[in-house]
Amino acid sequence: MPASVFASVVFLKVQEFARRPVSEQARLRAQLEAVVAITTADIEPAGRIVLDASDGAAIVVLRDPAGALRLAQRALTAVAAGLPLSAGLNHGAVQLTNGGKGNNAGGKGNNAGGRGNNAGRSGEGMAGDGIAVAASVAEFATPPRLLASRAFRDALADSAPGLEASLVPAGTLTDPGLRAHELFRPDPGAARRRAWRYTAAGTAAVVALLGASVAVRISQEGQEAFMEAMAAKYRTTAAQGQNYWRSLVQRVRY
Repeated sequence: MPASVFASVVFLKVQEFARRPVSEQARLRAQLEAVVAITTADIEPAGRIVLDASDGAAIVVLRDPAGALRLAQRALTAVAAGLPLSAGLNHGAVQLTNGGKGNNAGGKGNNAGGRGNNAGRSGEGMAGDGIAVAASVAEFATPPRLLASRAFRDALADSAPGLEASLVPAGTLTDPGLRAHELFRPDPGAARRRAWRYTAAGTAAVVALLGASVAVRISQEGQEAFMEAMAAKYRTTAAQGQNYWRSLVQRVRY
């Protein structure tokens, strides 16, 4: 991959990981790796990079913001199995580094160590504002919450127009470095409400056009002539309906 690219980053954070006993850390890490393996399966290996972090994992999704959102939402279902997981989503610059397995991918840094076959060249990790902001956003989220940055929502709107409506404002928060982040949270009902508003607006437009058409005809033909023409069409339609029902009755008798 190029030295620096823009990508979506899903940061999966295990709550209070550093404060837990070593044995519990090992168990939670194994659970997290299983969750990552399952949730990344529907994204092509060439389109994702999995990185270890000191308190979780960062998944860099290169060309699919919608896929990154699905991945994060699926990963958080693991909370029901006892994994205290939250997620932060961001879209920003990332680049390869030579740092190998770093422990600075959490909220206190912006480096991450690659692992497995999805991490690019051997011995390389990744760094960049895209990862750092995703980690900061995850710090604000409590399990099983998902929060996304403004940059991620904008990238989602560009790649899958309309889907960004499912992310609604969650406020603006400031990280320990005094950097403000405009955050968004998922609201499945938001997309349905938006679709209903579009439908209502479309219906209103049709009614307005019909009303305008009627007004034009009245101005051209005169109100009395227009009403007489409409009454004639109604009588014709009613007569046709009566003839249809008479024919049906006659068929039944025979």
